[in-house]
Amino acid sequence: MSKYRITLIRGDGTGPELADAAQRCVDALDLDITWDVVELGESAIQRFNNPLPEAALDKIKKNRVALKGPITTPIGKGFRSVNVELRKKLDLYACVRPCKSYKGVRSKYENVDLVIIRENTEDLYAGIEFTGDSEESKDLIPLLERYSGRSISPGSSISIKPISREGSRRIAKFAFEYALKNKRRKVTVVHKANIMKFTDGLFLDTAREVARDYEGRIEFEDRIVDNMCMQLVQRPEEYDVLLTPNLYGDIISDLAAGLVGGLGVAPGANIGEGIALFEPTHGSAPKYKGMNKVNPAAIILSSVMMLKFLGETNHADKLEGAVSSVIEEGRFVTYDLKENRGDPTAVGTKEMADAIIKKVISN
Repeated sequence: MSKYRITLIRGDGTGPELADAAQRCVDALDLDITWDVVELGESAIQRFNNPLPEAALDKIKKNRVALKGPITTPIGKGFRSVNVELRKKLDLYACVRPCKSYKGVRSKYENVDLVIIRENTEDLYAGIEFTGDSEESKDLIPLLERYSGRSISPGSSISIKPISREGSRRIAKFAFEYALKNKRRKVTVVHKANIMKFTDGLFLDTAREVARDYEGRIEFEDRIVDNMCMQLVQRPEEYDVLLTPNLYGDIISDLAAGLVGGLGVAPGANIGEGIALFEPTHGSAPKYKGMNKVNPAAIILSSVMMLKFLGETNHADKLEGAVSSVIEEGRFVTYDLKENRGDPTAVGTKEMADAIIKKVISN
C-alpha cells in the first residue's frame, strides 16, 4: 500500500506533456506515491462522450488529492467549463493562487509575493445563466423588472450572481487561517460593494466580521476592485493575501501573474474540506499540443503546493528550490523564459523538466 495515492488528470492540449513533466519531477523526490490517471475534457468526450465522467470524479473523491493538467474550455459554445464543474461537484470552495517573483524571470517588478484567495463556488461563475431567447428569460425579465423597478431590454440574456453569508464566511476564515499558517501579515478583501451593495456588500461585511477574530494577529483592510488593480500595478509590495469573490479573483490572479512574469510561473490550488486539486493557472494552449515547447514551471510549482498540502514540506521546498535554480541559471529553460523569445538555445518541456530533476537528485 502506497503512502500517497494521487489522481493525475492529464488534461488536453499541452496538458499531457505538462502533467508528465510534473509527475516525473515529483517522482524524483522518491516519495511513496501511486498515481491514478484519469481523463477529463476533450479526451474524455472522445472516449466516453462526457467531459466529466462519473468514474473519474469518483477516483478524485476517493483519493482526496489530485494534480491536473490544463483542460480546454470552449468559448461561447460547447460544454461548460470542466474546471468550474469540478469545483462545484467537489465543493472546492477555495482557490489559492500564489504569485511570486523568481530570479531569472523577465518582469518589470522584483520581490512580489502575493497570494490570491478566491471564493470558488458562487458569484457570476456559479453558471446560472439563461439565453435571451429562452422561456426562462422571458419569464424572468418581467419579474426582475417588477422587483427592481428597472426596465430590461427584451431578449436580454440573464446571469445570476449568488453570494451567500455561509460561502463568504468560510472563504474569509480560510484566508485568515492561510495567512496565520503561512506567516503572512495582512488580508485585503477585494469587492465592488459601493455599487453591488447587497452581493459584494454581504461579502465585505462577512469578511469584516471574520477579521475581528484575528485582530492583533493579522492586519485587515478592504479595496474596491478597480482601485485594487491600479494599486497592484503601482505598488504590489504593499499587499500580501488578497481575499476575493469568484470573478474578481480570476481576473486579479492573472494581473498578479503578470507582475511576476506571466502565467508560466503561476501555480494554483482548489481546496475543499479534506480534498484538494492542484493545477497551473494558465490554459491548455492547444496550438502547441505535442510540440514539446511550453513551460512546465507552473504545473511543477502546483506540485510543490500539493506536497505542502500533504505535509511533505521539506520535499516541497526541495522541488521549489530546483525550479528556482533552473530558472535563475537560464540555460535549460523554455523560450518564454529566455531574454529573447527567439533564442535558439531554448529547450523543450521535457528538457526543462529533466534539468529540474537533475537538481532535485543532486541536492
